[in-house]
Parts: sequence; C-alpha cells; structure tokens
Amino acid sequence: MGSEGPKSVIIHVTGFKKFNVFATNPTETLVSNLKNHVEKTGLPPGVSLGSCTVLETAGDGALPMLQKLLESSVSSDNSSKEIVWLHLGLNGGASKIAIEKQAVNEATFSCPDEFGWQPKRLPIVPEDGEITRIRETGCSIDAIVEFLNKIKGCDAMISDDAGRFVCNYVYYHSLRFAENKGHKSLFVHVPPFTRINEETQMQFMVALLEAIAFSC
Repeated sequence: MGSEGPKSVIIHVTGFKKFNVFATNPTETLVSNLKNHVEKTGLPPGVSLGSCTVLETAGDGALPMLQKLLESSVSSDNSSKEIVWLHLGLNGGASKIAIEKQAVNEATFSCPDEFGWQPKRLPIVPEDGEITRIRETGCSIDAIVEFLNKIKGCDAMISDDAGRFVCNYVYYHSLRFAENKGHKSLFVHVPPFTRINEETQMQFMVALLEAIAFSC
C-alpha cells in the first residue's frame, strides 16, 4: 500500500441535495465546504482536489450533470495524474461511514426520487444486460479502510451493497465511465450529522483523500 508514497492524484467529489425527510443533506454540506476546509488544513503531497459538485437526488435528474462532469475530466489536461471520482451519499439509518465496493445494474427505488421517478427492476444501462450485472471499484478499498482505521483512527467499514436507489444509480454510471476511461470511482455512504457530527465527518473527508492517494 503506497510503499513509494502517494501518487499524483486529482480527486473530484460529488454529493447530493436534499433527500426525503432530510431537508439538508450532509453530503451537500461536506462537498460545499470541502475546498475551503482543505485550503486551511492543506492536502498531502501529490493530492489535488478537483471539482466539488452537488447533484440532484434523482436518477435521471442527476445524470446530465454527472455526465458533463465526467466528460470534462477527459478534456482537461490531467494526463499525468490519476483521476478518481469520489461520490458521497447519505444513508439515513447508518451509524458508520461505509466504503462501497460495487454497484449493480438495477434501479429499484423504494420511494420516488426528488424528481418523482420510481423505477422498478429496470437496468440502469440496458446495453450492459441483466439487472444482476455488477461493476466493482478499481480502488483498493481494503487498503483504504486499513489506512483510515489503523493510521487515521477513523471508524469506517466496507459495504458490498450500495442499495438500488439514486446512490447506486450514480455509482454504476460512474464506475462504467471510469472503467472505459482508465479512471477510478468510489462511493462512500455517510450517516446523518446527528450520528456523526459535521466536524468529525469533515476530518474524515481529508483523511479519505489521503487514503485514496496512498492506495492508488
């Protein structure tokens, strides 16, 4: 894990707007404040923070902005850097931060998204085939979690189920794009600030950026 130190990595981050009963999504707060925070705290050598974008909490509603963001990284002059897409989502019932291993080609929304869409057992990308198709992150999540927990004193866990809602929907599209372009993509579910407060989660974000760089 990073025996030669962190590589030169640019990390683009996304979060989501309000969702259901959560008028303020913690991921919107984290992503909106991340650049100012790292300007004060600094980043590890070799790590650059790219775009920080808040998406609509909607499947097709988030897709145009997501695709525009992904494509913009290809047109930019980042050939000398590893490009990582880091997506944050809310798990309202969680008490721990979860690093998501994979996404499934299935959209089955348990409730309508913020644009009123509620698909059932639909393939996210029809040309990928069945709804059982899985795409896994190219990031070394074992190394990331080990770095976070053992070196940084965090309390993160690995998850192999990102659900079937908007988080999984966005993650699947991002993983597919990343695989095609030689990038990497990672999704992280965070709990509400009532479970882990904003300051702690922001500190976790900085540690996560460093963990990603060391594991690339």
